[in-house]
Amino acid sequence: MNTRRFQKTIENFVCEKCGFVTKGTGYTNHCPHCLWSKHVDINPGDRQSGCKGMMKPVAVEIKGQKYIIVHHCTKCGIVKRNKASVDDNFDVILQLSTNPVNKIAQ
Repeated sequence: MNTRRFQKTIENFVCEKCGFVTKGTGYTNHCPHCLWSKHVDINPGDRQSGCKGMMKPVAVEIKGQKYIIVHHCTKCGIVKRNKASVDDNFDVILQLSTNPVNKIAQ
């Protein structure tokens, strides 16, 4: 079993929420169009999670000059944070930024 905290995994995918076709970069973990993700990792890139639930974008945190998307798994309830990409739909990021992060289940 690999214990590295991050594994670069390049995968193209079709978003299961909106159908957008995404070309992966090895750092892509969510749809750049709707920002939904899928619970496939325990540690980034390892593809070891058995959950496979859809991860709803529920809020955005701002840390310095970076936007962090907060995802909540609709199946198991886990909350994960992922850096936004320059390719992400900024209108959705702005909409999510109005959601209070402290009200999300940890």
